[in-house]
Parts: sequence; structure tokens; C-alpha cells
Amino acid sequence: MKTKIKYSDEPMGELKIVDDFLPPPDKLVLKEDNVKVTLSLKKSSINFFKEQARTQKTSYQKMIREVVDWYASHYQKNA
Repeated sequence: MKTKIKYSDEPMGELKIVDDFLPPPDKLVLKEDNVKVTLSLKKSSINFFKEQARTQKTSYQKMIREVVDWYASHYQKNA
């Protein structure tokens, strides 16, 4: 892309204004209600998730939440 673009001052023809079709930013983030729970897990399980979270550069709590969500959605469909 070494070629220079040449701009001219010529008419562009008939223009058409397009309605804004993008949702507002607050509609882009899908929010679900979360409930805080206290849960006792094996230390080895927590260590596993912490190690994996470090390698993936994410939160171990988020990873555990995803596993529980996947499990629930799988069995809700099959029920």
C-alpha cells in the first residue's frame, strides 16, 4: 500500500442518509442477575482453577462460574 491516494473535489453524486442501526452501549452488554453464594471446594480444585486462570489471564472465579453455567444449561436442555 505504497500508492498514494489522490483526492479530488468532484461531486460525489446522490447521498442517502442511513438510520442508526447500532444499539446503544448499555444494550451491548448482556446482564444477568447474579446471586452471591458461599461454597466450600477442595483446595486442589481451587489451585487448579487459579493456575489455569493465570495462564489464561483471567479470574479463577469467572472460570468456575462458567463451568457451573455450562453444566446448568446442559442439563436444563435435556430435562
